[in-house]
Amino acid sequence: MVYALVVAWLVLAAIVVLTWGRLGTDRGWRGVVLALTLGLSLLHQLLFATVTEDALVSFRYAVNIADGNGPVFNPGERVEGYTNFFWLVLIALPRAAFGADVQSTAVAFGILSALGCVLLSYFLANRIVAAAAPEGAEPRPAIGIAAAVLTAAAGGLAVYGASGSEVPLFVLLVLAVCYSLAARRPVVAGVLVAFAVMTSPEGLVVGVLGGLWLAGAAVKKQHTWWAPAGYTLGALVFLIPRLAWRLTFYQHYLPAPVAAKLGGPFGAQVAGGWPYLSGFALAHQGFLLLGLVAAVALLLRRSAGAALESRALIWLLFAMAAGLAAAAVVSGGDAGPSWRLLAAVPPLLAVGSVAAYGVLTADVEVKPSPRPRVWPTGTRLVPVTACGLAGIAVLVSVFSPDMLGRVRDWHTYGTQLTEIGGWLGTYLPPGSVVSAAAPGALSARGGQLLIVDVLGRTDEHIAHDGRHDGGFATDYDYVVNSRRPTVAVPADSGYADSQRCTIDPVYAGQYEVATFRRVGTPYWVAVYPRTEQARIVVDDLDKDPDFRYVPCPT
Repeated sequence: MVYALVVAWLVLAAIVVLTWGRLGTDRGWRGVVLALTLGLSLLHQLLFATVTEDALVSFRYAVNIADGNGPVFNPGERVEGYTNFFWLVLIALPRAAFGADVQSTAVAFGILSALGCVLLSYFLANRIVAAAAPEGAEPRPAIGIAAAVLTAAAGGLAVYGASGSEVPLFVLLVLAVCYSLAARRPVVAGVLVAFAVMTSPEGLVVGVLGGLWLAGAAVKKQHTWWAPAGYTLGALVFLIPRLAWRLTFYQHYLPAPVAAKLGGPFGAQVAGGWPYLSGFALAHQGFLLLGLVAAVALLLRRSAGAALESRALIWLLFAMAAGLAAAAVVSGGDAGPSWRLLAAVPPLLAVGSVAAYGVLTADVEVKPSPRPRVWPTGTRLVPVTACGLAGIAVLVSVFSPDMLGRVRDWHTYGTQLTEIGGWLGTYLPPGSVVSAAAPGALSARGGQLLIVDVLGRTDEHIAHDGRHDGGFATDYDYVVNSRRPTVAVPADSGYADSQRCTIDPVYAGQYEVATFRRVGTPYWVAVYPRTEQARIVVDDLDKDPDFRYVPCPT
């Protein structure tokens, strides 16, 4: 798959550079190149194709919604252990209507959303550039091809495209909000903002910046005051009922994952967020440099007339990218690979930078200008730059330790934890309580097990009242003495490569270690059965021919 991706980039780059002169006038060629760009995006996504732990949690919620149990992780426990309500509804509907598999639905929707981001980048860049074109200027639709190629090469979008998570849909909604504002459809933009907020908490950043942008445009007489008013109403008509329902059903303002993550000291949050942002910046230097050059060029060269609104839209794209980066720092980053919280930043920078080139050279295309040119206008500058940076992004996806290598480890851990969950679900009595740090993977094949998330992401008490010592909240006294799990699964990274007989101190006294060898492999798994039930639990789990109980040396 790595070689196929690199070859696809080389072929696309060659075609884009060699046919650039025709792309502005030949609609057929543009269609061919867009199709090839979508193919590159698809291959990029399939290179990773790993379902995430967070997605598996969402799948359990979606299954319960579709099956009539309501939006709960464990039936009977009203805990908002998700932040992606809109995504849950989308992936639950096909199961409720046709009995479709939730995971397959989520992966398909994610891939389609990522492909939609590529197409919308093309249309958004062209829309901004066309709005700035002087009267009598020829349209330049080839500009959008450069934005589409860069978006297809964005690693974060590719990693999460086939992950089953809401990330691609969120990026698509962010771009759709920007397109609606560019098309002067503020009410539609407000509705899309509401969907973005209900897909990811970072949508609040997008919504606030979009509202401020419209208010500024109204002050400058570029919009009437009905525009920000309609935008706000379009958002609130969905967000207010959603908030009211949340308070009624869950009786909390904050979802459990947000409360579990953000309950610690602010300084500790920021201290964890800076390395997260710096790692992203190191892997995405090309996109950041492109955005910086575009921003400096916009500052150095003034425009008037129709170009003013286009320039303002470009600044909005850059402001959204910066706002999302700031939100990631304040929230302390994320434990998953490939910077999930920043997946929307490269597409925003790509569209903004390409559109800036188009806006700043709009008058040059009509007549020679005596003013100094901040941007060269050679016919090959745009395709060579876009394809070159796209190639760098593809290489980063392949060789960065935080991209392909880490995702493959992630896939291995998830697969192993899912096997462990299936083993426990098959041989423990229905309704058994299991505590774990990876509730999604354990529940994927865990049947009717009740999973207690020791990090509070799907547990109300731990999320809101647990102890924050950095990272997620914990309360092991509550887990051990109140939830009293039948079995605790201490590992969150799959099997171990050796027998481990040391018990975690938080479980010592009331639990003991039971180690099992995965038959036919060099792998081991340790679980902690409750002491008074240990003999029965071990005998039940030892019935599986694939897991053989091996007592710890005494």
